[in-house]
Amino acid sequence: MTNRELVGVVLAAGEGRRLRPLTDLRPKPLCPVANRPLLDWALDRVLPYVSRTAINACHLADQVDAHVADRGIHVSHEEQLLGSAGALGRLAPWIGGADVLLHNSDSWLTDDLSDLVAEWTGEFPRLLVAGAGDGPADFGPWRFAGVSLLPNHLVAGLPDRFAGLHPLVWKPAFDRGELEFVPVRGEVVDCGTPADYLRANLLANDGRSVVGEGAVVEGELIDSVVWPGCTVAAGEALRESVRADGGLTVDCSPVQVEGNTR
Repeated sequence: MTNRELVGVVLAAGEGRRLRPLTDLRPKPLCPVANRPLLDWALDRVLPYVSRTAINACHLADQVDAHVADRGIHVSHEEQLLGSAGALGRLAPWIGGADVLLHNSDSWLTDDLSDLVAEWTGEFPRLLVAGAGDGPADFGPWRFAGVSLLPNHLVAGLPDRFAGLHPLVWKPAFDRGELEFVPVRGEVVDCGTPADYLRANLLANDGRSVVGEGAVVEGELIDSVVWPGCTVAAGEALRESVRADGGLTVDCSPVQVEGNTR
């Protein structure tokens, strides 16, 4: 890995529209997977490799602010969503001359990032990827797994307005043969939909239903998630669902675990 400074940025500003109505209650980065917010999973993965860390916030930003208060994390507030490239453009004064380790907060994975950062020269951008399988591919046979390394010379010119990294950085680098790929070894889930969010929870909990701290479960749980402090009453049967704040129940079927769809 390059000896230049590497800083971490976790993208946490999105509205999470596909995950509604859960994201009407909490920003997607604070939705828990196995009783830990997605944001904390991402931060713990990034922190061992960087000198300092920033996140961006927009949707329900007050909740994000409160969650990271007194943790030494820089928060970049966006009045309107800026996209992946625009978020880095807004952070340009904070990033300075450093390279960037970028993590989407809604990407839940079992790998650490040692393979991604190993022997990176800092010359070309590098993506953590998974095989596309039967789904859509982003680059050749690969699907982006939500984590990337970006050299400073590609970050420095990014605009402070809405823009995406795919058209501005990754696709041009791919066309030049300068985009590096590191395949994941374990599981990776983009928690964009209720079904995928539930899948990540079950994978993180060894296939078992997840019960949050202080939750009361008197009924039956079948492949489900109960957020902290929530209740499943006697006589209820919660199947492939999330019981969230205020008693909200979200049907998350179909859910796929270890390759099986039920």
